[in-house]
Amino acid sequence: MNASLTPDQTKVEQVKLLIDGQWVESKTTEWRDVVNPATQQVLARVPFATSEEVDAAIAAGQRAFKTWRDTPIGARMRIMLKLQALIREHSKRIAVVLSAEQGKTIADAEGDIFRGLEVVEHACSIGSLQMGEFAENVAGGVDTYTLRQPIGVCAGITPFNFPAMIPLWMFPMAIVCGNTFVLKPSEQDPLSTMMLVELALEAGVPAGVLNVVHGGKQVVDALCTHTDIKAISFVGSTEVGTHVYNLAGQHGKRVQSMMGAKNHAVVLPDANRTQTLNALVGAGFGAAGQRCMATSVAVLVGKAREWLPELKALAANLKVNAGSEPGTDVGPLISKRAKERVLGLIESGIKEGATLELDGRDVSVPGYEQGNFVGPTLFSGVTTDMQIYTQEIFGPVLVVLEVDTLDEAIALVNRNPFGNGTGLFTQSGAAARKFQNEIDVGQVGINIPIPVPVPFFSFTGSRGSKLGDLGPYGKQVVQFYTQTKTVTSRWFDDDSVNDGVNTTISLR
Repeated sequence: MNASLTPDQTKVEQVKLLIDGQWVESKTTEWRDVVNPATQQVLARVPFATSEEVDAAIAAGQRAFKTWRDTPIGARMRIMLKLQALIREHSKRIAVVLSAEQGKTIADAEGDIFRGLEVVEHACSIGSLQMGEFAENVAGGVDTYTLRQPIGVCAGITPFNFPAMIPLWMFPMAIVCGNTFVLKPSEQDPLSTMMLVELALEAGVPAGVLNVVHGGKQVVDALCTHTDIKAISFVGSTEVGTHVYNLAGQHGKRVQSMMGAKNHAVVLPDANRTQTLNALVGAGFGAAGQRCMATSVAVLVGKAREWLPELKALAANLKVNAGSEPGTDVGPLISKRAKERVLGLIESGIKEGATLELDGRDVSVPGYEQGNFVGPTLFSGVTTDMQIYTQEIFGPVLVVLEVDTLDEAIALVNRNPFGNGTGLFTQSGAAARKFQNEIDVGQVGINIPIPVPVPFFSFTGSRGSKLGDLGPYGKQVVQFYTQTKTVTSRWFDDDSVNDGVNTTISLR
């Protein structure tokens, strides 16, 4: 496998493009190192594809679409069945590479792969998911039915924080619906993504149906503006996501853009104390806080304020180390630049008057002194005008706000411009029902810290966290990757009664 690098390799390999079923060495002059964030070891070099290479990938998808769209739905489904079996077989090996290039713990890397695998499994149900509707005799001898047909060449732009899950949210559902796909993985950690792509080819995805290009803004813009791209799926930062949504929309594309977040966990004093504290620490500091659904704000209501010392003690006991090391709870941030940004925001919190309960800035990891580590960091006394509240930190930083009532907590969450996810911790059914009814956030957890839905349902971030009205998986994504054609038909035989000329718009 061309991208199956291991951390101990001495030779730095070049990641290839996939165009029309062939692994292609890019002719670009612009390359980026793929770096292990715990050691700074260069694992590979990734090309920033030329405009000609991007055009070639799209052209391959356009050619393949002509035959792929007519491939029987059962044949497409069986490829997904084979792909899910291959992912299960190779998941532990892929997790090692994912951990090395992204920094996650091995267990979290395996979880990354598994949550993507669930979508592949859901794609195996396309036979029922892509069914249309039928109504007989809507008028005299007239039947109406709908067809869900593929739309053409689609593209996906994925982030660094889930190099397995997010690509598996995108290309399996797109191609099983009969489309072809051009994938642009994150240039920071593409190796595990490429391993999954190779498994897709092994599963039987035909040449040109799935293509891969690498790069930065130039490649993103080329995908957003190319005439033959019909739909763009994006997951990443708010800045880039807004750009993608606007640019692709201006060029007539369907767009789904899942963006930034500031996820709140509201804690009522009647909640199960032990379970709630464990959930806050796990969701706040797991994956070094680099999850779009991470809990980054804890809102302690009433006497739940008294739980702060226990929250601090739990966070202080987390083990910071390289993701490959056994027992690690918090791995490194993806890059030195990401670490500098997080440290800068921590400093701003101190300057703006928040209380630094737990300081993770000077964490030392023996044997990994060059790693991009920030330890669990906890702020109290935070107000809604501080940068550590208004900005998505994307690091292992949890900020604590305090209010007196559930109503105040709901109002606080609803004032925040982001709407990705939120959670309520309580043992009151009445409080839970009030919260889920009044909160203006796409995904709500009740005693669940990271309420990402299973693939039978749709990912439903809202407001400043999402642009576009259809989610990246579930039933909604079948709508996104297909167009509905409505057919109204009437058949006559030789003995049919002649109705004469009808100059109205009605059927009779």
